Amino acid sequence: MALRPRLARISRRTLLLTALGVASAALYAIFVPVHIALYGTPLPLAFLLGVALCAAPLLSLSRPRTAIALFCASAFAIPLIAEADRAATAPWPWSVPTIIIFVIFVGVVTGVHGARLGIFPLAIGTIGSLLAPLLRPDIMDIADVTATATADLIVTASVATAAFVLAILIAGRVRVGAELTREREHSALEESRRALVEERTRIARELHDVIAHSMSVIQVQASTARYRLPSIDDDAVREFDDIAATARASLTEMRRMLGVLRTENQATELEPQKGLDDIPALVDTMRRAGLEAGLALIGADDSTAVPAAVQIAAYRIVQEALSNAVRHAPGSAVTVHVQADAASLRIRVRNDAPASAADRGIGHGLRGMRERTHLLGGTLTAGPSAGDVWQVEATLPNDPEHAASEGIGARGDDTRSGTAAVKENP
Repeated sequence: MALRPRLARISRRTLLLTALGVASAALYAIFVPVHIALYGTPLPLAFLLGVALCAAPLLSLSRPRTAIALFCASAFAIPLIAEADRAATAPWPWSVPTIIIFVIFVGVVTGVHGARLGIFPLAIGTIGSLLAPLLRPDIMDIADVTATATADLIVTASVATAAFVLAILIAGRVRVGAELTREREHSALEESRRALVEERTRIARELHDVIAHSMSVIQVQASTARYRLPSIDDDAVREFDDIAATARASLTEMRRMLGVLRTENQATELEPQKGLDDIPALVDTMRRAGLEAGLALIGADDSTAVPAAVQIAAYRIVQEALSNAVRHAPGSAVTVHVQADAASLRIRVRNDAPASAADRGIGHGLRGMRERTHLLGGTLTAGPSAGDVWQVEATLPNDPEHAASEGIGARGDDTRSGTAAVKENP
């Protein structure tokens, strides 16, 4: 959105420069011969004064005060160097090209820099032109010059004043239009934010009313199974207890996710995130669910040496890899290998039976693992490996400064790009 107004401003400035450049060149081409032929101005002075007058509108865009001084000095000098007999037969003290340049100059200074600065060339030019009849009494002594000079001064002051007022009105209209454009952009941005909040609230409501309710029913049924079914044995009771515990943990995760989605009350529930110390419990849970899983933790005894962001990502990667193994390769043996050292944390999860070709790439699990790895500047491979097995392998750099960056580790929605080389085997 910010690019469009910027391009519009560039286009307006380019158009203004082009128009002023063409007008200045045309007026200069008219000014020099007119003042040489009609007023007897010496050729070198006609060239120099013409350049000073015609360049003043362009110079005023960047250096308004210098342009005002240059223009007023030139406009004051031009009627003083005119020949008396020739000035009596032409508009004096303002020639027609000089009047046009005066009007353009006042309009440009007022429109670009405001009325406070635009009043100076108008006042100085008008008052300065009144001094010309006093300093050139030889011209004023010629018959009928007084009337023509008075009319010339009145016309010049009136047209310049009209240009001053018109420039104020146009500049005000442009400012109002720019403010309206900014307000529309702001309103559109707020509308998109409101729509996003409403959509997040709707998703949170659906999760709460449907998924959370179903998980609550599962938890209640599993917790009360021993009382409703007194004939079940101890193994079945423990199985139901595990189901109830998993359901309660899922509800806790659900409540935290709902707190993130429902941002209107800014009251997100906080609790410690999972880390390396929780991986053994995760593997045990998968074993109780019927998965044949092996675990090897090397160098991960002191989990405090591993940044929190790396621990969270490692836990989630292992969790997703085990979940994929359960869904896509049921009955296969899975091995989890986690090795930590001073430089990095390496994870390898492999199962004996690869996922079918139809299942590969389905869902958001692999994407989530890539994103977590990418944010930490690590590498990840996922796909068939030697020996017809499916393997997920990730390397996360053990960089405390990177892991402590704002947003990483505290939130799961950090969208800043990292330096990861994320790859997927064919």
